[in-house]
Order: sequence, then C-alpha cells, then structure tokens
Amino acid sequence: MTTVPDVSAASITPVVVRLKLSLLRNGLRQSGGRRAAYIVSVVVALLVAALQLLGLIALRGNAHAAAVSLPLVAVLALGWAVMPLFFPSGDETLDPTRLVMLPLRPQPLVRALLVASLVGVGPLFTLCLLTGSVISVAHGTTAWVTAVVGVVLALLVCVALARAVAAANIRLLSSRKGRDLAVLSGLVVAVGAQLVNFGAQRLGSSGGLSALDPAADVLRWVPPASAIGAVDSASEGSYGSAVVQLALCGAALAGLLALWSRHLTRLMTSPDGSTLQAAEPAARERGSSGLARLLPAGRTGTVMERSLRYVWRDPKTKAAWVTSLAIGLIVPVFNALQGTGSAYFACFAAGMLGIQMYNQFGQDTSAFWIVAMTISSTRDAYVELRGRALALLLITLPYATLVSVLTTALLGAWRQLPEVLGLSFALLGAMLATGAWSSARFPYSIPQEGYKNVAPGQAGLAWIAIFGGMVSAALLSAPVIALTIWLNVSADGDRWSWLLLPLGALYGALITLLGLRLAAPRTARRLPEILAAVSKG
Repeated sequence: MTTVPDVSAASITPVVVRLKLSLLRNGLRQSGGRRAAYIVSVVVALLVAALQLLGLIALRGNAHAAAVSLPLVAVLALGWAVMPLFFPSGDETLDPTRLVMLPLRPQPLVRALLVASLVGVGPLFTLCLLTGSVISVAHGTTAWVTAVVGVVLALLVCVALARAVAAANIRLLSSRKGRDLAVLSGLVVAVGAQLVNFGAQRLGSSGGLSALDPAADVLRWVPPASAIGAVDSASEGSYGSAVVQLALCGAALAGLLALWSRHLTRLMTSPDGSTLQAAEPAARERGSSGLARLLPAGRTGTVMERSLRYVWRDPKTKAAWVTSLAIGLIVPVFNALQGTGSAYFACFAAGMLGIQMYNQFGQDTSAFWIVAMTISSTRDAYVELRGRALALLLITLPYATLVSVLTTALLGAWRQLPEVLGLSFALLGAMLATGAWSSARFPYSIPQEGYKNVAPGQAGLAWIAIFGGMVSAALLSAPVIALTIWLNVSADGDRWSWLLLPLGALYGALITLLGLRLAAPRTARRLPEILAAVSKG
C-alpha cells in the first residue's frame, strides 16, 4: 500500500524559492536584450535605494525626521498594493492558479509564497528604505530593538499586501481585460509625477518639512507606517504607544495572510469560466440605443459609432485617450493652482486630444481591410474621414471648453476666456486637418499585444506623422495666434478680444473641412499601401 507523503511547509518553501529563481534565470536566458534591461533596472533601483538610504540617514537628529519617514513608508506600501494590478506579468509566481492541480494546502502554500516573495529587487529596495526610515528616528537601545521588529513586520506587510491583492484579482489579471490594465500604467506614472511635482512645490512654499507633521501624526497609527511610528515612540519613551503600534502592524499582517489564504482556497477549489460553460442567454435582438440614436444617419453615423466604440473598448485606444484627457487637464490646472500658469495653457487640452486624429487607420490595425472594402471613391473616403473627425469632436469640444473655463476661473482671468477658446478651437481644427492628411500619407501599425505603440521598423513613420503634423498644425494656427498677439498689444484690443471666439471657431471649422477635402483623394488612391502599413504589426 502506497502512502502519500504529507507536504509540509518546510518541504514546500525551498521548492517554491527555487522555482522563483529558476523562472528568473530562464527568463533572462531568453535574450541578451532582456538581460541588459534587467541589469540596468536593477542598477537603477539599487542606486535610487542607496540615495534614499543616505538621505534618510542624513535626517537623523532632525526634528521632522518622522514627518518624512512615515509618509514615505505609507507611499511605499501603496506602491506594493497597486503593483500587481499594473504589472501582473512581472512575477510568474504571483499567479497561484498555476499550482491548483498540485496536492497543496493553502496554509503551507501561503508561508512558502511569502518567503519566495522576499527574493527580488523589490523587497531589497523596500528593505533599504525601511532601514533608512528607522535609522532616521531610532534613538536608544529600546528603539533599536523595536526597529529590528518593525522593519521585519513592515516588509512582510508590504509583501503580503501585494500577494493578497494579486490573489483577490487573479481572475481579472489573467484575462485579456486584466492585462490591458498594464497599458494604463503609463497614465499612473504621468499623473503621479505631476502630483509629486505639485506636492513638492507646495511643500517648498509652506514652510518646509513641518507641513508634513499632521499627515505623519495620522500615519503613525496606520500599518505598515505604524511600525516606523513604534520606533519613533520608543525613542521618545512612549513604550505603551510603541507596543500598540507594533500590535497594529502585526494584526494587519495576520489579517492580510488570512485574506490571502481565503482567496487561495477559493481559487484552488472553485471552478471558473474554463471549466463551466458560460451561461449565455439566447440570441438577443440588438438595436441602436443610447448615444447611437443621436448620431447622424448613414455612413457618417456608423463611422462615428465605430470610432467611439474603439475609444471605449480597444485597450490601446482607450489608454491613449485616457492619458490625453488626464494630462490635458493636469498641466493647465496644476499650473493655475500653483499660481504660475497662464490661461493660454488651457490650449494644451485641445492639443493633446488633437493628436488622436493622427494615424486614424493604424488604430484599426488589420481590421482596416473591412473599412477599405467600403471605400471605392473619393466621396467614400471623405465621409469616412469626416465621421472619424466628428467622433473626436464629440469628446474634444466640450472637454476643451471645460478645461478652458476651469483654468480661467482658477486664475480669475475671465477676460481671456474668449481668446483661449478661440485659440483652442483653431488649434483643434488645424490638428484635425493635418491629422487626416497624415493618416493617409504616413500610416503605421499599432501592435495589439505588449506595451509598444509602433510596430518594429515604423518608428520613423510615427515620428514624421506626429511631430511633423504638430508643427504643421502650429503653422496653420499662426493667423489666429498673430491676431491674438495683436489684440493684446493694441490699445483698443480689449474691446475686440471677444471676436477671437467666433473667429477661432470659424477658422478651425474651415481648416478642418479643407484638410478633409485634401486628404480624401489621397486616402482613396493609397488604400492598398495603407492596408499593408497598418497590418504590419
């Protein structure tokens, strides 16, 4: 009679650690470029960690050292929480569904995966920052003993937080829509950079590090920052507070491990869509509803609806739109909040969204052949381009107006609102015109998988299309820009500045129509070349 050996945590842990090391080693063997990228990323991460460590050590003895260390640890924990959502493929062992067919119990598996999670650049980076944080606030033997316990607890909480989030969302992250979340990581970086820049400037103008004291007073009771707060409390002789803060961090670790174990049990015992037939209802009649009913009839409305569906459903198109919408709002509004901006910065919103008109056919990828089959004349090409431009205007016009009103309101520059709107509409029209022509003259493919937005070998086309088109749009907007400058330097300019709004809107509409008219014949003639270019990826 054969007995099945009991698989204990002691036997699982070394195996899982070796598994992670093997996955890392085999991944680096795939190509020299991947090895070089990994080595560069490791060097950069360790260099940043070393600089942070030295900076935190330099804070030792400063009265506001805790005000820096506590928010830093809280932000670090936040990074661990969102990392699995935006980089689901960064660690193959984050996906426990790969182990569901093995005779493993959740509790030993949790302990084994927790130890394996401590192997990597991320935990080492976190350890450096946690070590620097406790060095900056620790004073006395009791504080140093507390620091050892606090660093271990804080590191385990960060790792367990990432694992619990990954296990709770693994069905989403392993699906196509989940992987598409990674496309939005660029938006998070862009928005985060602006927020950090804004916060640093506000911090510099509000009296220094003392402005962080209220936030630190709250965060010292929030795990894992409470572990650093315990070290600070022990340094000040508040041993009771230190014990409570360590207990809070320990309780958070226990809760995260329990949550992680619960999700692992569910993943390893419950069926998913791959084992159950989807309960699809019978074929349903689908008619036009919602916004589609408000669109024009005929080909124009069909093209508009298709373009809007791409914006909502296609991951790459959605990511480009969301990024443009966010940055187009952040740049003028944040500068206005800092008191260093200008009302004319609101034109940045129209410029960011106008870029979406470039490479219109490349957004369709290989599906463009269906559209190409419906274009048999210059008229068909013109209606196709017009529908795409109108779909873009449906979002861009109210958005550019909103950003302009908000920016001028924050600056109190209501007199400049007609000028800003006129310039925005003229710039938008110029970008629609050059974008339509550029889409026909310099089309390129957008890969659907991965993070690249240009197919290999077409980077030159992308640079020419986008930057050449933007320069052309700026030149086409020159008459309205010149009129704005003349009215601002003229003695009676204030009386007539309101004319810039209707003139800018009219100029933008005319230049758009002209651009569509000029791009339509080229589109109709170059359909085979366009189809070949956009299908390359």
